[in-house]
Amino acid sequence: MLDKPERRNPRAGGRAAHRAKRLKPNFTMLPGLKNTLPLCEVMDGSQVARIDEASMHILENVGVVFRDDIALADWKRAGAKVEGDRVYLDRGLVRELIKSIPSSISYKARNPANNVEAGGRNSVFVPMTGAPYLRDLEDVRRTPTLDDLAMFHKLSHMLPSMHSSAHHIVEPYDHPISQRHLRITYSSMKYSDKMFMGMTTSPKNAEDVIEMCAVLFGDQFLEENAVTTGNCNGNSPLVWDETMLGAMRAFCKRNQPVLCSPFVLGGANTPASVAVSVAQLNAEALSALAYTQVIRKGAPAIYGHYLSTVSMKSGAPMAGTPEISLMNFMIGQMARYYDVPWRTSNTLGGSKTFDAQAGYESATTLSAVMHSGANYIWHSAGWSEAGMHCSVAKFIVDAEQCAMAYRMAEGVNWSDFDEALSAVADVGPGGHYLGHPHTLENFQTAYFMPEMFDNNSIEQWVADGSVEITERALKHAKKMLSEYQEPKLDEGVDEALQEYMAKREREIPAADELNQSY
Repeated sequence: MLDKPERRNPRAGGRAAHRAKRLKPNFTMLPGLKNTLPLCEVMDGSQVARIDEASMHILENVGVVFRDDIALADWKRAGAKVEGDRVYLDRGLVRELIKSIPSSISYKARNPANNVEAGGRNSVFVPMTGAPYLRDLEDVRRTPTLDDLAMFHKLSHMLPSMHSSAHHIVEPYDHPISQRHLRITYSSMKYSDKMFMGMTTSPKNAEDVIEMCAVLFGDQFLEENAVTTGNCNGNSPLVWDETMLGAMRAFCKRNQPVLCSPFVLGGANTPASVAVSVAQLNAEALSALAYTQVIRKGAPAIYGHYLSTVSMKSGAPMAGTPEISLMNFMIGQMARYYDVPWRTSNTLGGSKTFDAQAGYESATTLSAVMHSGANYIWHSAGWSEAGMHCSVAKFIVDAEQCAMAYRMAEGVNWSDFDEALSAVADVGPGGHYLGHPHTLENFQTAYFMPEMFDNNSIEQWVADGSVEITERALKHAKKMLSEYQEPKLDEGVDEALQEYMAKREREIPAADELNQSY
């Protein structure tokens, strides 16, 4: 059936105008995700209770080591049994403490349009952090600089699916380690107006981050609002050290959220059992979550973890394995059981290049994460080589995968059901919908059209230069960076931030080996 002329161009410009509109870049951040997908719950109620019971048994009878005199004194005052540096936590005390953790966190960004929620069915995507190397715009693996970090913060700002600029996406080796946290924090603030993370590499570094946040937002604003997130990693099995606990205090005292994150290497620092690994990390996370409330009752905190399993052939951490997916499902159930927000890791992979292994591992992880109901979805873009490098190409493609997952998790759009159904009668048997007004109105939004995937014929792909995904993604990154517009800081705030950094850099020795107090 031929298109009817009067139906082909019902709006000014017709199909060409719609195509031009679709191709115009849009860097507006997607709102925080309201995940409507059914949750994958692999445990029944009795199994959840079994994990809880096992974790409480560990806390009461095995105990957790807190290698920090301040924390030990805090626990004694809170009524815990303390023997040396080992703390034995009564389940009643733990349950009472974690009751005051908010079930949801309202994050405030420099740009209020980028405010987001994390908790319940609300989720956010956060880029990877901590890579000591990068694969750059030419796909060369090398050590990063402050300019490279700024590049990733700019890309984070422009990629709609990323809700945060994180912090040290890559380590800037051209700046002293002792002062690096200041420049990393400033870069997060300067090149993006989304929310960001705060360095917790030492208690004093964490305090510097909080002071810089106070410069940016105001002291009182921090008292009433979450503006950053700190990550505190446990030393599995069952140890929390002075560095992480001191950083935790710096954040909690100023009412800023922390991720309480056991670092799981399944089979190495946990038993070679999925269920008991979850019981152990659950005990570790609960001990830290409870301590946040000893520091400050009502302080926001997030049940965290980093999950990997260990190859029994080489001892190397693995990503994308079935057991990691199962643990994500189980941890989601436990976090909901305690009614606290929780963090997971996303798009992880061990591949050394952006190859099929990278794609499969990342896709497997992303799928499990979306059905686990995670709230703070970290390492969502760029993670490669078990976190050893951040790939620009993968950063771009991962972000698009997150946008696709976002679309899926929004659920089915029923708003135009009647209008679309009437198009069936308009077109009738043997026709097509390409020129129908409903199609012209909705083709941009009805089906996700990835930019990084090539779905043309082989002939068209060859004619276009046989460009594979890595090259395509790097070209896209270069184009994005050429279009970047900095969200300018207030001049007075910018000046105050730079003055604070200059003052602290005068006070902190510019040496790689530094006293632990820094």
